[in-house]
Amino acid sequence: MRSRPSTQAAAPVRRRVATGTTAVLLGLTVALGSGLVSPAAAAEPTAITGVILGVGADETQRTVSWYSSADTAQQLQVAPTASLVNGQFPADAATFAATGSANIATSGGFNRHATITNLKEQTAYSYRVGSGDDWSAAYSFTTQDFEGNYDFLFFGDPQIGSSGDTAEDGAGWKDTLDVALAANPKAELLVSGGDQVESANNESQWNAFLGPDKLRQYPWAATIGNHDVGGKAYEQHFATPNTDKSGAYYSNGDPASGTSGGDYWYIYKDVLFIDLNSNSYATAQGGGGDAAHLAYVTDVINKHGSEAKWKVLTYHHSIYSPADHAKDSDNKLRRVDFPTTFSKLGVDLVLQGHDHSYSRSYEIKNGQKANPDEQPGDAQLYPGPGGVVYVTANSASGSKYYDITKPDSSGTSGAGNGADPLNPDSYWYNSVQNQEHVRTYVKVQVRNDQLVVQNVRSGTCAAPNSAVEKGNWCNNTTQAQPVGSIVDDFTVHNYHGDGQDIQVNVPNAAPGEFGWTIDGNNGLVDLGTAVEQGGDHFEASGKINPITVSDTRRSLAPWSISAGVSDFRDAGKTFSGSYLGWSPRVLQAGAGAAAGDTVASGYTDQGKGLSVSRGLGSADQGHTRGTAKLGADLSLEIPDSVEKGSYQATLTITALSS
Repeated sequence: MRSRPSTQAAAPVRRRVATGTTAVLLGLTVALGSGLVSPAAAAEPTAITGVILGVGADETQRTVSWYSSADTAQQLQVAPTASLVNGQFPADAATFAATGSANIATSGGFNRHATITNLKEQTAYSYRVGSGDDWSAAYSFTTQDFEGNYDFLFFGDPQIGSSGDTAEDGAGWKDTLDVALAANPKAELLVSGGDQVESANNESQWNAFLGPDKLRQYPWAATIGNHDVGGKAYEQHFATPNTDKSGAYYSNGDPASGTSGGDYWYIYKDVLFIDLNSNSYATAQGGGGDAAHLAYVTDVINKHGSEAKWKVLTYHHSIYSPADHAKDSDNKLRRVDFPTTFSKLGVDLVLQGHDHSYSRSYEIKNGQKANPDEQPGDAQLYPGPGGVVYVTANSASGSKYYDITKPDSSGTSGAGNGADPLNPDSYWYNSVQNQEHVRTYVKVQVRNDQLVVQNVRSGTCAAPNSAVEKGNWCNNTTQAQPVGSIVDDFTVHNYHGDGQDIQVNVPNAAPGEFGWTIDGNNGLVDLGTAVEQGGDHFEASGKINPITVSDTRRSLAPWSISAGVSDFRDAGKTFSGSYLGWSPRVLQAGAGAAAGDTVASGYTDQGKGLSVSRGLGSADQGHTRGTAKLGADLSLEIPDSVEKGSYQATLTITALSS
């Protein structure tokens, strides 16, 4: 970057130089001939549909999935939004090759997926997918800080089409996303509880689910529900990170069949998320059943558990739910199979769907209530070793609600559905149960030493609320329970064993700055009156105003200061700047500064002197941070043919740094 302080300036001149480079791109359009193509000969454009942003392996990644009408090689293109000019992507936009295959016949077309890598924190990005002349619209998302606190949102069973009215279910789903993200615009993940649609391969329902633009702005962490598993559309629409699609994680044991499956995991900041296909629960079906999932969770936590502060599991079939599915035999089986291993592995929170109602369990350890003294609705939870809290999410779309059912005499541990002695209308395992027939979502605030979990109303009895519009009861009172009000609010505090853990947050060090300042008032550098020498030329000398260079950047990148002089002028009279030379000096050491080479007057060596830019001072990569002061002795030699006058020139100073 270049700055031009005049030697005649009357005040201090301050310049800051960015530690990067800026490229300016120019475009040309060249027309050759008429360029007209008849409609009959024009190729059909490739239609891009169903674009959705997905979660990546960590906070530096995102996946993008979409449908294409043609089987063509396609890409995902992404660039910082600030680099787009008039909506056009720059020539150096990052591109990622897409993979995919033909969709099943009922879906039609082809599916494509690509992963964005090497994202930077606190940056707005724009992206599009396609190729050639056939690109999707541009969509955008923003990354946040890659360390520290963040919020994510959990959504239960949109199950679009469940009410029989796909459009109204879609409207309720969109409204929940709009409400949730208007209230939490910096939420960083949208986590699924499963059952995106009612019918696994119904693309009309998928289109309604994918309709909200928020799904292209915030990453969706998909989960397979029982209504998603019976076809390939789920796998066609979602790419998930670190996914194991071995037969063990498919309900029928056959990944090549017309079903979806697989388990996956990812780490987002301080949370290790593990997502299971709970449709595969019994080996009699053909898959690995619950045992395979437990082996998977054990392996992932053993390998990656130390990389995160919190462990969160997600799967569809709620094992501690309060409504129609509470007594299902498959859920009772999972209720026996899962809890002991989850407790042993130190799982903190389990997020579930399936039962279209809200519940929050007590602290559960090894399949039993961990703390007999925990009261219904306690807001502050301090799980000891092995204590796990299970949450079931209500409907996020309003397409279907299940009513809370009554406990029985089957017991108050393990697979039992007996009553809570502290609250006989609830199951023994649940601290809170709720069903109002209004849409809700779950907000999870991830903090250094706690998880704050809230179930939040995203609607009321009013439309869009398909199930209620079709005759279901609703007991929500708008005045007392408005949109945004809290159904349940609790905090899970971390367990620190027998010691006292000490934590400190270390922020990013300031990147620092590189800059330079002309000392004093940048007064005129007066070389006085030239003195004739040798009967053939004049000589004059002086010193430039010192230049202070400051470099506090962590990068310790190289820098240089150079300068060149214009021709000397007095009205219409002139002589070349090549007659000016100098001897640079480091007047104050610091910032790795080294003086530039001496440059002789062009009168002496017939060279160009300072008429071309010459180095005043510089520092190499890895230099120390600090401040230096640079100066130079000036030497002017001019032929005696130069006419009498008072001449001035401008020394233009240039600072460069990577």
